[in-house]
Amino acid sequence: MAKTAAVFNKINSLRGRYYKASIGKESLIKLIGEAEIADQVYNSNAIENSTLSLEETEKILLQIDLDRYISEREIFEAKNLARVVSYIDKKAKEQELGPEVILSLHKMLMSNIRDDIAGRFREGNEFVRVGSHIAPSPQEINPSLSQMFSEYNAASHENIIKRIARLHLSFEHLHPFNDGNGRIGRVINNYLLIREGFVPINIKFIDRKKYYDAFKEFDEKGATGIMEEIVGKALTNSYHKRLAYLEGKKIVTLSEYAKSQKLSHSNLINKASRQTIEAFLEKGVWKIADEL
Repeated sequence: MAKTAAVFNKINSLRGRYYKASIGKESLIKLIGEAEIADQVYNSNAIENSTLSLEETEKILLQIDLDRYISEREIFEAKNLARVVSYIDKKAKEQELGPEVILSLHKMLMSNIRDDIAGRFREGNEFVRVGSHIAPSPQEINPSLSQMFSEYNAASHENIIKRIARLHLSFEHLHPFNDGNGRIGRVINNYLLIREGFVPINIKFIDRKKYYDAFKEFDEKGATGIMEEIVGKALTNSYHKRLAYLEGKKIVTLSEYAKSQKLSHSNLINKASRQTIEAFLEKGVWKIADEL
């Protein structure tokens, strides 16, 4: 798809800038990653119907008391996913992704939530349904995962957006676990991106409808176009954010930027959501680097 190729060329250019800007700034990169954990956890859990707000997610991770009753499950969902997100940053650089790693990530994610299914694939007569899609039988899981990784590795000459989109869709189509498939699938995206020298992405809750449309498109037509668009925009957004910090620019909200530059705020929001300007979404607010 020509559109994906154009986005990939843009990402490669941003990636080059990122490597240049990151020299000697390891501690700042670490801080950006740590500050992003709550945002990652909030969005990934919200896609799976968690009722926690971003603020409540942050409070749980900081062990601050909440203003309302939250179920034990939701508390563990936040804490466990935060552990997984932190863990893969280092693990991805050390070990290739395979079924063994996926199982250990799942065990970490589901412990104290569903210990009976934590760290194992579906087996016997354990079938799952997602909307109208009934996932393949447990007997198909291991061969399908092997094929999924073989196809991913064999396509190493292709651009990363296409490869991540196809693998993510294949993994979610397979739904190898009884629970936690979506969260593990999004963690796997970042595991592979980090391993291949890219920055992690954060698929946002506000894009949930489009995200589910991508699965529908894949299930019905075997097409990956919508997911490629989601991954491409998320990766661009992630580079824009990191470059704003690493290049030492003044970071302002898009509304402040619109006022100072005498530009239409709604027009800028439109460009930001299409990622045609170097804006990024941070904690639900559009921001941009302003020249100092």
